[in-house]
Amino acid sequence: MAPEGWVHTTFGEHIDCLTGFAFKSDRYSSAGGDIRLLRGDNIEPGSLRWRNAKLWPQTELEGLDRYHLQEGDFVVALDRTWISTGLKVAELKAEDLPCLLVQRVARVRARGTLEQALLRQYFSGHKFEQYVKSVQTATAVPHISPNDIKEFSVLLPPRAEQKKMAQILSTWDKAIAICEQLLASSQQQKKALMQQLLTGKRRLLDKNGARFSGKWNDHYLTDLAQVIVSPVDKKTTEGELPVELCNYTDVYYNNRIKRSLSFMKATAKPSEIEKYTLQVNDVIITKDSETPGDIAVPALVSEDLDGVVCGYHLAIVRPNKEYLSGEYLSYLFSIPKTRYYFFTLATGATRFGLTIGAIHKACFRLPPVEEQETIAAVLFTADQEISTLQQKLDVLKQERKALMQQLLTGKCRVLLG
Repeated sequence: MAPEGWVHTTFGEHIDCLTGFAFKSDRYSSAGGDIRLLRGDNIEPGSLRWRNAKLWPQTELEGLDRYHLQEGDFVVALDRTWISTGLKVAELKAEDLPCLLVQRVARVRARGTLEQALLRQYFSGHKFEQYVKSVQTATAVPHISPNDIKEFSVLLPPRAEQKKMAQILSTWDKAIAICEQLLASSQQQKKALMQQLLTGKRRLLDKNGARFSGKWNDHYLTDLAQVIVSPVDKKTTEGELPVELCNYTDVYYNNRIKRSLSFMKATAKPSEIEKYTLQVNDVIITKDSETPGDIAVPALVSEDLDGVVCGYHLAIVRPNKEYLSGEYLSYLFSIPKTRYYFFTLATGATRFGLTIGAIHKACFRLPPVEEQETIAAVLFTADQEISTLQQKLDVLKQERKALMQQLLTGKCRVLLG
């Protein structure tokens, strides 16, 4: 039952939905002052991407007035509307203008009965995403039609209540945007910090307050660490001992391997348990992957795991603590130079892998262990700041999602006036 004053309706009653013009590609321009064409390829979930944008001559705009987009317009890619990262729907901002609407893209504007700012909430909601998935035509190029957009059903409050709801949700959107900016800034700062500290361009202070000044020396990894390639698979085999297994995804999606992770259950031989049980300060890397870019992704074993065993497709790099800090090594594996080295040495066709020899021959320029540990501590602090911001962002998004659900269904009513 609808709240008092609310109506069950469809978008079509309250929006102006226009599809773009079929601009001829042979008349595209390359002149810098001409107007960008907004195509489906330019739309990403929640934003526009103008890289390699096509242009239309300023001298050929006659009859195209209705295809000029405005700030606050929403655009929907009609082809491949839903992708794995979300819906290809975005709101036009001042910096996106001027631009022209191209075919296979729909422009949506609210009419007088619908608050334009509330469209953002409908388009970002779970209900609209599920609706698009249900109506998207299953062809070589999945698509939706303008009529599909118009037929989306909504429970619409009176205009005054719409405006208040949009204001409340907009406040949450701004808080999320600020948090996203802070997170991006922290990530960029950490990246710059890694580049300076891990190459010796910037030296830190030692425990006595003096700046580190010792010489850095080149070393092959084989001289600094033991490399152990695990053959332990995910199977449960009768006669073997039960174990918890650290597998590929545990390493790929986490910078640190901790006891709090949910490790999978498997079995292993006693000899495998003895050889492949993980130890504090081990660095685990992905030895095999479907793409060379995902080779040698590192994760540090940062605490005692109570007997967790390393799984298949991974390699344990166990540093000699006298010469190499495990935490420092995990950061070295993350820098572009190291990533590129392993990328070039990954071999395969449908699956790529590293040989032990390739891992052994990785060469690093290292400071003494004390300086390594000081650098790692600074980078860990940066990681903690990023983690805190990411957690805050996740909470904000979850709370906003819950509030939006309450507001758009009328379960939570706003105060007017």
